[in-house]
Amino acid sequence: MFVRKFLLLLCCLPALAWAHHDDKGLRDATVLIVRHAEKASDGAGLSAQGEQRAQAYASYFDPWREGGESLLPQRLIATRDSKESARPRLTLTPLSQTLGLPIEQPYADDQVDGLARSLRENNHANVVLIAWHHGHIDKLIDALGGKAGKITGRKSWPEDVYNWVVELHFDHHGDLDASRSRLVVEHLLPGDGR
Repeated sequence: MFVRKFLLLLCCLPALAWAHHDDKGLRDATVLIVRHAEKASDGAGLSAQGEQRAQAYASYFDPWREGGESLLPQRLIATRDSKESARPRLTLTPLSQTLGLPIEQPYADDQVDGLARSLRENNHANVVLIAWHHGHIDKLIDALGGKAGKITGRKSWPEDVYNWVVELHFDHHGDLDASRSRLVVEHLLPGDGR
């Protein structure tokens, strides 16, 4: 009887391992967060410079290079479109077309807790790129287990900054690895050096 149970358990181990693998969450994942590209003076779209940044992202993140390692986004997430703004989606559209990935928009800009919970529970990607509104990026970083002020060096995301990438690394347990998480300043367009 013991031998039978043992053999049955051995037969089930691959299925159990697959089920555990399938429930990745943020284990060994990297989350990249950008603010949407520059906004037009009126309307929900991007300015000419914002469109240039969005086009530049098509190669900048294909792949993202980090310390000699290449990280290719496997999921693209943007704030849900509203009457006031479609900018996060528009920012990722050229990259989406280049990579052949859909842009997911399940959450409004103030629903950062829902997005963070969803990533912890239902993410299967190793690299996730998120475009969000600057007024809620700090809250998103915090919801993912980081300390936004420590990563960005500011109390809040500055109104006039469009060229930062927040890079969050998660360990094998799905916890944020603060020692590897950082802020990167893009050098894509004129004026991006600050």
